[in-house]
Amino acid sequence: MGETERDRDERGRARSARPRDGLGRPLPYGAAGVERQPEGVARTVEGTLAEAQELLDAGRPFHAHEVFEDAWKADSGPERELWRGLAQLAVGLTHAARGNTTGGARLLLRGAGRVADFAGPGGDGPHGLDIPGLVEWARELAGRLAGEAPVDPRAEAPRLRRQPR
Repeated sequence: MGETERDRDERGRARSARPRDGLGRPLPYGAAGVERQPEGVARTVEGTLAEAQELLDAGRPFHAHEVFEDAWKADSGPERELWRGLAQLAVGLTHAARGNTTGGARLLLRGAGRVADFAGPGGDGPHGLDIPGLVEWARELAGRLAGEAPVDPRAEAPRLRRQPR
């Protein structure tokens, strides 16, 4: 591919066709990458949360971000900012795992601020989300990131829902 040529999707929009690693970083053309999350998929709320948790648990927060981004872009109602905040938490973890700890911390705090607005009377959020736990996780991780080396995204993955005792 020449310097001035760009990859295009089927609609003609610029979109890199380069393979990606597990954290969404582009790899050289022809390299073996991980399969990308399909974009624009309509999922149920339960499907979104289950798929995102699976991806987070597998150490693939960039891909979880893509799942949340689909929900965010598809929702025109009051939960739109919830999905946006969850996407920011996942991409904040992505940046932290890539070694961009300053950007990661910034996104984690921004996402925590967004999701905090959805805490109900007992702290739980819509769809059984553990809003206090997510906010605490994001703030604690952001506080540890200053000058740190990249984090292990699998070891740092948050739990989206409160675990039964």
